[in-house]
This record gives sequence, C-alpha cells and structure tokens, in this order.
Amino acid sequence: MPTRRYADSPGFGALYARTVKATLRKAEYEPDHDGLTLELPRATVDQDHLTAYREVTGFAAGPALPVTYPHILAFPLHLDLMSDPSFPYKPMGIVHLGNTITQLKPLPMHAEFAITVHSGPERPHPKGTVFDVLSSVSVDDEVVWTDTTTLLSRSSGEPTAHADLLPDPGLEPTAVWDLRANLGRRYAAASGDRNPIHLFKLSAQAFGFPRQIAHGMWAKAASLASIQRSGGLPDAYTVRVDFRKPLLLPSRVTFAHQRLGDAVDFAIYNQDQTTTHLIGQLQPR
Repeated sequence: MPTRRYADSPGFGALYARTVKATLRKAEYEPDHDGLTLELPRATVDQDHLTAYREVTGFAAGPALPVTYPHILAFPLHLDLMSDPSFPYKPMGIVHLGNTITQLKPLPMHAEFAITVHSGPERPHPKGTVFDVLSSVSVDDEVVWTDTTTLLSRSSGEPTAHADLLPDPGLEPTAVWDLRANLGRRYAAASGDRNPIHLFKLSAQAFGFPRQIAHGMWAKAASLASIQRSGGLPDAYTVRVDFRKPLLLPSRVTFAHQRLGDAVDFAIYNQDQTTTHLIGQLQPR
C-alpha cells in the first residue's frame, strides 16, 4: 500500500488547482494505483484558527478540542487524496452523504497529533457508488479519534442497492436558528473547505443549486455545540450524522434533540418541519 508522508499540511492553493484538473480528466481515466495512505506525523493547532472555528460553530472555549475540529486538521489530506492521479472518481460533484466520528478521549488542544487518511472499499448505491474517506488521529502513538466521511459518486447506480440511513426520530424543536447568507464563507475561512456551492448564490447556481448551501460539517458541529451547551457531552462517544436535504442560505431552521441517558438523538429541520436536513445519533462508549 503506497504511503505519502508530509512534514507539514499541504497548502490549499495547490490542492484546489489539482482538484480542478482532476475533475477535468477524461471519463475513461484509469488510476495508476489504489490504496494510497497519507500521513501527517506532526500536526499542531493554531490557537487563533481554533478560536475562529469555535466562533462560527458555537463551541465554547475549553482545554480540549471540539470533537469535529480534527476533521479540519485532516481535511487538506482529504483533498490531497481525492485529487491524486490514483483516485478513481472526479472530486468536484462528489456528494457528502454522512459523517461518523468516534472520540475515545478528549483531545488536548496543545498536543501534537499524528493524522492518517486513506479511502475505504466502494459499495453500490441507488444513485451511484459510495465510498468512505477514513481518518485517524493519534497522540503519543495512541489512536484517540477516528472519522468516517461517506461520499457518493453519482452514476446510473444500482436500483436494488441498499442506502444505509438513520431513521428520522421526529423530534420536537428545541431551538430556532437564523442562518445568514455569509455563513458558508465564514465556515470556509475557518475550515479551508471553499467548495463554490457554499460561497455565493451565483457560484452555487453553476452547480444546480438555487443559492449557496451550508457545509454539512458546519451543521454537525453546530448541532454538537448546541447539545454541549444544553447539558454537556461525554468524554468518549461515537456520533453519526446523515445529510439529507441541502440547507440553503440564508434560512431559518429548527434544531431538535432528545437525551436518553448519555445518548442523544438530534436533527435539523426547516422552519415548518416539512424538510429534514440532518439526522444524528450520539452513543457514549
């Protein structure tokens, strides 16, 4: 299995240029190899960047990282993987279906982290092919955090394939959120995810959306920050979300959550609760 190791996180400028090039490659393209693993053995947190991330997602200050923040540290490696000549799918247009994070212990914000990223096996989906980008974070050679980002490459698909979805818990709203038009640009500045569908109305319309949409990982982070403020989060847990309908900006949405002991079901709906944008489950470990 080929491995690429970095002394520092790859820069976004070159990564986005390579992403565009990878998207324009010919349909009959065949990858050079598969199973590429990317490693960043020494990653640290920029405290100003962490503060900006907390502000846009709603996480309170504290000695440990927000559970979704290591995804931001791993994201340049995600782009590097998906824009590599070995990657079998065109990166622009890939649909983010869901994300599962397991935190085995709180991550101290001043620690040095080792990050590993690779892709998992593909599987059929009614709308194409699904695959996972798998990330892990270690501190002192101990894995403390893992992330599974589930993605869809659209094609004719397999009509009999099973789409693995969380059931909608049908919760009553616990909060109303007014999301501004610039939310996507603010989160892009904090996360590095500058996909044009999140930035401006015109750039989103070029990809078939009526206007810009919120990042799925912002929605997950904001949900967990809200749960944390209302009663806290356990030290060790797995939290999965499915992204259902795009969350257009600006908009007013309802957030709902329900605790069952340390477990939490949560969801984001539109204002009148006729559309489900996100469904989540948190299970303590």
